[in-house]
Amino acid sequence: MKIFKDKVVIFNYILKNKNNEELERSDDEPMAYLHGHNNILFFLEKELEGCIAGDQLDIELTASQAYGSRDESACQRVPKKHLLGNKKNYKVGDHVKINTEDGIKDGTVIKAGKFNIDVDTNHPYAGLDLKFHINIKEVRDAEPDELSHGHAHGVGGHKH
Repeated sequence: MKIFKDKVVIFNYILKNKNNEELERSDDEPMAYLHGHNNILFFLEKELEGCIAGDQLDIELTASQAYGSRDESACQRVPKKHLLGNKKNYKVGDHVKINTEDGIKDGTVIKAGKFNIDVDTNHPYAGLDLKFHINIKEVRDAEPDELSHGHAHGVGGHKH
């Protein structure tokens, strides 16, 4: 079965930067997504179109095709009271959720103070050219509830 809109695709991947340094991998937990529903990077999804189970691909994306350029204005000081959760002692590198006028945003702590923290709300891979090694494990028809929700419900199709 070929990958096209409304198919659930299950794959393992290894993600590296342009210097071939490994950033992450999914060996033990394959990723499942609903093709054609903007659940993964647009250009990555485009490269997977038409592939079948068993295909292995090496796909390179520029920073602009992946998570975009870094935006230095996305680094800002935030009062701790705007962070979700009750943690008191933040450390550099902690991932946080920030309550903003535009909704909840993810951020990474770059400096921690007593009352405020400095956060970077750029995606951690913003500004990076990326290399994906993908091993397609399975392609299946989406279940009706996956189509109505617009995303895959896990590798077995039943998890939400």
